[in-house]
Amino acid sequence: MTTLIDKLQWRYATKKMNPALPVPQDKLDRILEAVRLTATSSGLQPYEVLLVQDPALRQRIREHAWNQAQVTDASHLLVFAAWDNYTAERINQMFDLTNDVRGFKNEGWEAYRQKLLSVYPQRSAEENFQHAARQAYIGLGTALIAAAEEQVDATPMEGFDPAKVDEILDLKARGLRSVLLLPLGYRQPDGDWLVNLKKVRRAKEQFVSTI
Repeated sequence: MTTLIDKLQWRYATKKMNPALPVPQDKLDRILEAVRLTATSSGLQPYEVLLVQDPALRQRIREHAWNQAQVTDASHLLVFAAWDNYTAERINQMFDLTNDVRGFKNEGWEAYRQKLLSVYPQRSAEENFQHAARQAYIGLGTALIAAAEEQVDATPMEGFDPAKVDEILDLKARGLRSVLLLPLGYRQPDGDWLVNLKKVRRAKEQFVSTI
């Protein structure tokens, strides 16, 4: 039986995707659902995942992503885009959603709402964006693990011009800023220099400390 650890050993940042192999919809749906269900600070989910299917848009993004072929050759392209700011409206929307789903109001939860409202909107938009962007990285980590579980290849990318991607996808109008790209697909071993190389990680003793 293949374990999650085995699948994490199997995964790597795929350098060449096979454009002829699509990721089945059910696998894609499970990867996206894993991201939706992952943890975020205060449960605010301050980012969105955009599934870019339009080939023309993906080609334009590739031009501003160091011409990395995975952007266009992968089966699917995900863009993680964080809120450009924490606003009272956004905070209240998530707290109201929690109350609606749970069917009651909790005094401690409402006090926590007021605490966030007294802090987040008073900070600069850039500070709030940086905080939201860190939440998107949590989602990326979950996506990588979920993709490995589905044995779908994934390549996390920071190497792109966020301002250009924001412009291409009209993210400013949605109050979002791009943070990460994640092509999903299947490796094409011929031409991928990394596919057969051993995974290199520090030893556990050099990575985990018991204090």
